[in-house]
Amino acid sequence: MKTEDMQQPTKAVAIETFELNRRFGSLVAVDNLNLRVSLGTVFGLLGTNGAGKSTTIKMLTTLLPASTGTARVAGFDIIRQPQEVRRNIGYVSQMLSADGQLTGYENLLISAKLYGIPRMEREKCIRQALDFMELSRVASTLVSHYSGGMIRRLEIAQSMLHRPAILFLDEPTVGLDPVAKHSVWQRIRYLRQEYGTTIFMTTHDMEEADKLCDHVAFMHHGSIVALDSPLKLRNTIGPEATLDDVFIHCTGTSIDERGNYRDAARTRHTAERVE
Repeated sequence: MKTEDMQQPTKAVAIETFELNRRFGSLVAVDNLNLRVSLGTVFGLLGTNGAGKSTTIKMLTTLLPASTGTARVAGFDIIRQPQEVRRNIGYVSQMLSADGQLTGYENLLISAKLYGIPRMEREKCIRQALDFMELSRVASTLVSHYSGGMIRRLEIAQSMLHRPAILFLDEPTVGLDPVAKHSVWQRIRYLRQEYGTTIFMTTHDMEEADKLCDHVAFMHHGSIVALDSPLKLRNTIGPEATLDDVFIHCTGTSIDERGNYRDAARTRHTAERVE
């Protein structure tokens, strides 16, 4: 579909892709991606490392140009209107973005300035974000003393200061222990319930997708091989099936979560995985 031939999306659509492709030389990282995400929903893009998930999210957030095709995010074309896209989204990457040598409040203050929040409104926005993410009691504490879950909640707070319509989360709980993971899940649910935020998340955690997402898409070698609600996908296999079972059925392979907690934490805090 040509860009100029696209029709304006309805208000019910938050994200829509049109034959979206990304190549790195001869490697096809994302292959003719077509999907639609409804407003106010949680959408999960699932797959192994290297499946193309992070490449997809980087194109949708205008951090990486598409090779061919395009997409609309919050009603704006990612190629022709990238600045408008950025004004309407929040993004939390796999990389550690909070500064450990600053307090939680100071990190949020920097983000508020970067987002162009008026000076008179910054204090209120920051306090609301701290309260919402249950970080008010540690607002004056250096982030280097935060737990992994607290850091992740702070990063989500940073991304939500300007109240974006769409929040992109790239592996939001990678490297977190079960308690921290469930805390982040709770915040994600609240964002959707309280603000009506559309959430687009990548993950290789099938339980996470099953618990949080209205719809999920399985990505394999750059292509979508299945897309539906977690319940409907599980029902295609049988009443006792898990999303892992469905993924294996659709791709012929399983999602391999290599390493232990320490390995995952090291990956989360010090390295950027490039897909």
